[in-house]
Amino acid sequence: MSQVNSRPTLPAAAICERALVARDARFDGIFYVGITTTRVYCRPTCPARVSHTDRRRFFDSAASAERAGFRPCLRCRPELAPGRAPMDAVPRLARVAADRIGAGALNGHSVADLATELGVSARHLRRALEREIGVSPLELAQTHRLLLAKRLLADTALPVTRIAFASGFQSLRRFNSIFRERYRLSPGALRRQGHSRGAPLSGPVPSGDLVPLTLAYRPPLAWDALLAHLGQEAMPGVEVVERRRYSRTVWVAGRGGVVVVEDAVPGARGNGHRRGHENQLTAWVSAALLPVLMPLLARLRQLFDLDAEPTVVDAHLELGGLGQLVRRSPGLRMPGAFDGFEVALGALIRSPGSSAERGEDLAGRVVSALGEPLATEIPGLTHVAPTPRRIAGAGPRSLEALGVERRRAENIVAIARAVLEGTLRLELGGDASSARRALMDLGDAGDRLATIIVMRALRRPDAFPASDPVLQRAAGVSSELELRATAERWRPWRGYAALHLWRHFEESCVGQASLPPAP
Repeated sequence: MSQVNSRPTLPAAAICERALVARDARFDGIFYVGITTTRVYCRPTCPARVSHTDRRRFFDSAASAERAGFRPCLRCRPELAPGRAPMDAVPRLARVAADRIGAGALNGHSVADLATELGVSARHLRRALEREIGVSPLELAQTHRLLLAKRLLADTALPVTRIAFASGFQSLRRFNSIFRERYRLSPGALRRQGHSRGAPLSGPVPSGDLVPLTLAYRPPLAWDALLAHLGQEAMPGVEVVERRRYSRTVWVAGRGGVVVVEDAVPGARGNGHRRGHENQLTAWVSAALLPVLMPLLARLRQLFDLDAEPTVVDAHLELGGLGQLVRRSPGLRMPGAFDGFEVALGALIRSPGSSAERGEDLAGRVVSALGEPLATEIPGLTHVAPTPRRIAGAGPRSLEALGVERRRAENIVAIARAVLEGTLRLELGGDASSARRALMDLGDAGDRLATIIVMRALRRPDAFPASDPVLQRAAGVSSELELRATAERWRPWRGYAALHLWRHFEESCVGQASLPPAP
């Protein structure tokens, strides 16, 4: 009989056994298997020969496996597994804390600092993580740091010292000590294993100092559809979508640079199950961003919705009557936010009813005037997106002078000030209900815009702007009340249902000038 971790988020033993034998990519990152004879833990997709049943232990996280004394497999590389979906059956505090720790919240900060930010005591935070995830905050942070370091050792030629600090360690000596203790080999020895470096980009690459990394996901992934959504609302000067590639400027914790992301398999459609480790994106990151790599990678995963479980979502929506739309775009992802205020700014600048060309021109003027210039070698990337501080300091009159309608300008500045004051949190872990109320109170954000901002900035997969007339028409209903009733069958994935309906409406209205922007 297999031994199974008793955490409520771990699939049943029989399911884990079947997924392991089939090497089912849908369970990649959902559980890990530890082999008691080798003391190594693997992903369910590991290409190594499947072990005997009585030599397996299943874990719901890499941290749990490492706490039990297992070290990561050098072949399937658990550090590349996608994370868990946002709708996991984990209490909100533990989920938010785990997300923050994965993004580097304890790098240079204490558990007490994180607890204060989350509005609880350090003791309560420790208890919540121990109960729901099975490890302490510090153990979870250490696992994230070690797995990121292992990833950089295998995929880059960066010096070990630089890798240690990029992974969140405060000293090289501490890094070497923990690495040897946990993985039973030195960082240099792991690098000598001879793993391949990142795959080259499929098109022209700027000559700047870019470091290749990978972003894993569970198949299928409708990459072209995701890029189409992001391209519709791309901020001129900040984002560029072309050649099936997404590029943007970023500013994280005082460091600026660029990120270029594309499908890891050049030319592939990305909509089906692929073998091996091909279910991943390739991200090229400016070397200047390495000290903030953990929060940067977390933001990219949120932006592309890479921790979703698409087969679960698609199957649920098919049962809810959207089978035809789902089959046309399997693996459709909900565009997230690299920065929540940036999403709100773009949504308010592009007022409903205005042409896409006018909205893009207006957004470009705001970026040029209020964004921070950033020298890059990528055509079209010239500025970092305007920050709340720059917008609040400029005031509504400056926005009006750029062409923003007066009431919209006032609302944009009000939102910027609310973010600065901390009364509005447009980031992962913020309270969706309070954020939506705050946006509604600020004026003409309206139900539709407020809901879309919350959907993207706070990663709420069940957010649903039922007041949107386009959604009502696409769903074949005549009122908001009727649409809400219809959408009940799509819970808790109504946001994905909205994406399918918007996409269906846009495809059926090709050539019309006044289409609403996709979220």
